Amino acid sequence: MVGVNKSRTAAADFSTELDRFEAKYIIPRQLVEPIKAFIRPYCTMDKHCAAAGGQYFINTLQMDNEALSLHYAKEWEAAHRFKLRVRTYGKPPGQAPVFLEIKRKYFERVIKSRACIPFDEWKPGILKKHADELNLKSVKEREAFREFVRLAEEIDARPLVYVRYCREAFTGIFDHYARITFDSQLCYQPVFDMYNWGGDGRFISMDSGLVRHRRESSLVLEVKCTEQVPTWMVELVQEFDLIRCGNCKYSTAIWMENLLIGKGEAPFSDQFMYD
Repeated sequence: MVGVNKSRTAAADFSTELDRFEAKYIIPRQLVEPIKAFIRPYCTMDKHCAAAGGQYFINTLQMDNEALSLHYAKEWEAAHRFKLRVRTYGKPPGQAPVFLEIKRKYFERVIKSRACIPFDEWKPGILKKHADELNLKSVKEREAFREFVRLAEEIDARPLVYVRYCREAFTGIFDHYARITFDSQLCYQPVFDMYNWGGDGRFISMDSGLVRHRRESSLVLEVKCTEQVPTWMVELVQEFDLIRCGNCKYSTAIWMENLLIGKGEAPFSDQFMYD
């Protein structure tokens, strides 16, 4: 899932649609190495992560409307909801492609569709173009682009925040689709220019125990798979007594920004449930 070539190359995962289940856990940093040891017989480091030196940065432009409809759909646990986000990889970004993504959630299922655009084409006016004007690889990508634009116009979405974090990723050796990721160095920045990826502003850390009402600075562990959950994933959760919790990075950024400007309170640990 990381692109590092100056064109649309094999260094990026260009799958345009994925139907999966995922669960998130907030874990203390001292559990990272024991968990890595536990999954070693079943997983290998993601090839893009390995190519990037063991970890990579994810940069996401989150879009929503003035009423924060997508944020509150998550807050109110709407059974059917979606996010609109624009994503690229690396720090600083500039080589990886830009992905326009729709991430839908239907109860426990997560369905993600996306269209891939070369980085140097991410510039003003791109969302006004017709899908046929872009060098999209497939019918599904063209459909994903049209749907992204349709939804953005339908809810009057605009860019709100950049979210950036560092990811270590591992993939299952024997499974059709199984993925373990560790996310750290979470931070955000209110959007001032939706095309410069936060280069002119200061990022605000979300990687703090204060955000989650915890003593330590913790990490986000994500477990992702298809409907058939591998046995080793079940054993992983049991072995480390992991407690599933919600951790929407976009919503956390909204909570923190509201706190900083005096508009509300962030939920704490007892409210971080079942994202």
